Amino acid sequence: MLRTVADEFWEAYLQDRPTWATIIGDHRHDDRLDDLSPAAISASVARDRGFLERARAVDPAGLAPRERVTRQMLVDVLEGLIAVTETRVHEWAVDPLDGPQTQFPNLVEYQVVRTPTDGRHMVARWRAMGPYLDQAITDLRRALADGRVAVQKPVERVVDELRGIEANPVIDWKLAAPAKAAHDDWSERDLAGFRRDLLAAVEEAVRPAFRRYREVLETEVLPAARPNTRPGLRHVPGGAEAYRAHIRHHTSLDLDPAAVHETGRREIARIDAAFVELGGRRLGTTDLASTLAALRKDPALRFSTADEVFETARRSLERAQAATPRWFGRLPTAPCEVVPIPEHAQAHQTIAYYSLPAEDGSRPGRYYINLYAPETRPRYEAEVLAFHEAVPGHHLQIAIGQELEGLPAFQRMLGATAFFEGWGLYTERLSDEMGLYSGDMDRFGILSFDAWRAGRLVVDTGMHALGWTRNEAIAYLHDHTALGDNNIANEVDRYIVMPAQALAYKVGQLEILRLRDEARARLGQRFDIRAFHDVVLGNGAISLPTLADVVGSWDGSPAEG
Repeated sequence: MLRTVADEFWEAYLQDRPTWATIIGDHRHDDRLDDLSPAAISASVARDRGFLERARAVDPAGLAPRERVTRQMLVDVLEGLIAVTETRVHEWAVDPLDGPQTQFPNLVEYQVVRTPTDGRHMVARWRAMGPYLDQAITDLRRALADGRVAVQKPVERVVDELRGIEANPVIDWKLAAPAKAAHDDWSERDLAGFRRDLLAAVEEAVRPAFRRYREVLETEVLPAARPNTRPGLRHVPGGAEAYRAHIRHHTSLDLDPAAVHETGRREIARIDAAFVELGGRRLGTTDLASTLAALRKDPALRFSTADEVFETARRSLERAQAATPRWFGRLPTAPCEVVPIPEHAQAHQTIAYYSLPAEDGSRPGRYYINLYAPETRPRYEAEVLAFHEAVPGHHLQIAIGQELEGLPAFQRMLGATAFFEGWGLYTERLSDEMGLYSGDMDRFGILSFDAWRAGRLVVDTGMHALGWTRNEAIAYLHDHTALGDNNIANEVDRYIVMPAQALAYKVGQLEILRLRDEARARLGQRFDIRAFHDVVLGNGAISLPTLADVVGSWDGSPAEG
């Protein structure tokens, strides 16, 4: 019964999200895009409610321990999906990081074209980008009529991105790149037809749709956009309730925004003191402001070339991979590689991100590193960034999760943001225990990144719940982290368009550290760090309450599997 519900949910999930299916390596839906229509979204929510009722009806008393975890995770995932969808934030969101202007070109990285049928699927999907964007425009207009509208700066960023794409001839668009690929095993007729049809799809469907989308953003959305002084959800009808739903979805906890804000301030105070101590020892500075100024202003602490940025990332990954067997019993078979963030997205993208391996093994995990303006990229942040995004961070956790035997597919592929991101942040400090950092200067990176995530608790709740302006959020991160100002601005705009997602990092990290300390105190000499990590990673990206139950019942023995 439980496995049937889990498998049926997963099939419906992929049907509703064909682009996500492509990204994870399931190519059954490569000819379609997600359906944004209100009817389709309502049908999806109704179906998810049915799955939720069936999952809740399964009696946990009759399940094995691992099955109880699966049942709870299914309930958690469905509750989160339903709650967030019903906030309707998707109707008015304008996202410079993951909107269609970046998401569509990035599909080229994931959609395979091996056969003429694959080519026809790609052409059909590219053609579907026109109706997709028209539906997005309809959603924007309907939301605008209800007083729900995006914030000025993110809208300006998306307009800038769209103008940059439109300035290029179609043949140079990333969406046209597959037409240049060689397919020696195809007939000349099939190859010529694919190239003709793909370029026509970009010229006749995608380009006009991108233009229509940009024009609506410029002429209708931007004039009505919320000013940068009111960036938070609290300024949108129903926004306070929506923010609590997003907090619950991303952290897997019912948290009061004001309490989260105060947790962030306490963490910042702790990290500020550590900055001053390390700055006095390594830089000869006397307080927080002088320490951060020294880190920001010394050009010797910045990279000179994009090649330097890339090579440092590659070497850091290699060093981490060599050390992991001493700290983890489970290791993934999927490899990880370092890849530059595509040029079309660099200027408005964050400093790095991770992309999971294809489920069928056709694509490795990828650590995407931003090579734009290398002179703004601090050297002391390069190692901590690699360890978070790749190994022992996201790649290790996500690839292990994908490869867990006996678990339903949804449990291996989905999960709580606080688990994913809490693990990534946990491994930044763990990497120091593992001896991976080159020296004290790289520990400034640990502090800066820890302050960055603690600062998110302050500024995300500050904007969305307490009425902070965009500039107040930027100033706070400037005053308490060593991040470059360009990265800070990009990050704050990310928090604006992805409410509460940024809370997951520090909330998850603190919980993993708490559970580790409790397990060590309870087990004494029986505590083994390798076994602890295997237990934490042994059930997928489960909610924090479920993780607490799993670790709390662990007797110190090696994890199963």
